[in-house]
Amino acid sequence: MHSFIDLDKTFSGQPRQLGPVLARIDTGRGREQLFHDQAPQLLRGLSESARIASITASNAIEGVIVDSERAIKIAEGAPRFRNRNEKEFAGYRDAIDGLMRLEHYEPLGIPLLLHLHRQLFQHAGGRGGYLKSDPNYIVSYESGHREVVFEPPPPEETEFLLRETFDRYNAAKREEVGHPVVLIGALILDVLAIHPVADGNGRLARLLTTYELLARGYGVARYVSLEQRIYDSKNTYYQRLYDSQQGWHACEHTIWPWVSYLASVLSVAYDDFEASVAAARGTMGNKQQRVREYVLEQAPPEFRRRDIERAMQGVSVATIRLVLNELRDEGRISVSGGGPSARWRRS
Repeated sequence: MHSFIDLDKTFSGQPRQLGPVLARIDTGRGREQLFHDQAPQLLRGLSESARIASITASNAIEGVIVDSERAIKIAEGAPRFRNRNEKEFAGYRDAIDGLMRLEHYEPLGIPLLLHLHRQLFQHAGGRGGYLKSDPNYIVSYESGHREVVFEPPPPEETEFLLRETFDRYNAAKREEVGHPVVLIGALILDVLAIHPVADGNGRLARLLTTYELLARGYGVARYVSLEQRIYDSKNTYYQRLYDSQQGWHACEHTIWPWVSYLASVLSVAYDDFEASVAAARGTMGNKQQRVREYVLEQAPPEFRRRDIERAMQGVSVATIRLVLNELRDEGRISVSGGGPSARWRRS
């Protein structure tokens, strides 16, 4: 809420170096649709890899660690859990999967926040889905002992502050008072300062970040793990939050340390996304060319698809099928029958 009370004060004084970062993010968003149209199968592979990394990293930031082999099994839907960490891992899995399936995005509100929180802890005893009932504190053990670095508002103020925060954010979004990433950063700063739930505030904030990025058209979160990049820079993550939370209660804080950090994470994610697409395209192109050359120059005049699969170890069935269809459309080969038993002939 406090970041949206005096909009002129909050959003004035944007650091000069932030402008090019936001421009890079918007360029990435524009190119993202091009990749989506041209290489949907490739993006599906990136999406699954990012999914597991996001679930793992967001939990790891909070000290919830799951063995890598178990992480893959749980991400794939393993029904049995060995410990509490695996239960919380599965909760984040369910929450992020739900966000990725959305086709329509409603304005943010307390019901969505509680729904996500309920999903986080649905396998771990049902503690989710409720606002905090006791005071909670943001603490650090960096000095060797417990130190309170920020004291969130008390429980009796939580619901009011959250409602005001969401209402003011939604209004600021409608009125376009700032760049979408800047507004999202200010929102998440306020949510983390309010610390609305007893446990899971960090994971909840990252889910809300993903929700709003997707809602505003920044789909890179589907293909690159933002959570992994936050985990890799978590000392900076905590420091920038601390810097922006100073003076928050008196509305004397500045959003820019935190917003600049969030924008840098998003900008790097777009760079990594485009590099991954380029690398995958290169690999795919090389494999496709190898299949083309084999079919046209080395394969028997008549063959089945499985003959190509045996000859081209390490090349996916999808790639082989793609090349065969392309060569058929070009008139270089013909086919009789359907499915794996279809017979292909060089023209």
